Amino acid sequence: MNILAIDTATEACSVALQYKDTVITRFEICPQQHSQRLLPMVDEVLKEAKVSLGDLDLLAFGRGPGSFTGVRIATGMIQGLALGTGLKVAGVSTLEAIACEVASQTQHNDALIAVASDARMGEVYFAVYSQSTNGVVLSIEEQVCPPEVAIEQLNAFREGNSAAVIAAGTGWSAYEELEQWKSEECGEVTSDVTLPNAQYMLKLAFDAFGKGEISEAVAVEPVYLRDKVTWKKLPGRE
Repeated sequence: MNILAIDTATEACSVALQYKDTVITRFEICPQQHSQRLLPMVDEVLKEAKVSLGDLDLLAFGRGPGSFTGVRIATGMIQGLALGTGLKVAGVSTLEAIACEVASQTQHNDALIAVASDARMGEVYFAVYSQSTNGVVLSIEEQVCPPEVAIEQLNAFREGNSAAVIAAGTGWSAYEELEQWKSEECGEVTSDVTLPNAQYMLKLAFDAFGKGEISEAVAVEPVYLRDKVTWKKLPGRE
């Protein structure tokens, strides 16, 4: 299946194209420049593959959670591309994409992957995944919560599961409680994956297509998990 995936939910901006047996990607850390960089990156991967949008079968985007502005940029872009081509769209969890990248790199096939992304306002976007032969399986539901609540849920879940935990996402270094828990509980099982990458949304989009979890352009919906907006943004952050 030929798929184009985009993501702007965090300070990273990424695009991935799967065409036949080739995968072409772009990934940049470019805070507050997503709207300027996204379309040129899409053009770059299409030109490199020597294809047009009309040659594709499916579009995908990071539907969140993440920055309100970033998620809206990706949502608007994918709707525009879908309306212009008639292609269906798969919305992919940014947290699951992070977990999939971790799973692709780890030697610990039975480890839990705990993803915590900084949600500002003293909270994290949080979810936990188990690894399987086909990727990852959601074990603790996506949510936005204070760091201590994330820790409570992890501790409770691990009472019946002795698997090692791999921590991923920006939240672990953003909050002291999480950083301390990670240093005490994760040991040498570590990951440097902190931001979602569209490359790891390609398989998730393919799986969504197989399950019929795709939509028309007008029905595309982002996932914020929070209905509040940060009034004052921290310097250098979206």
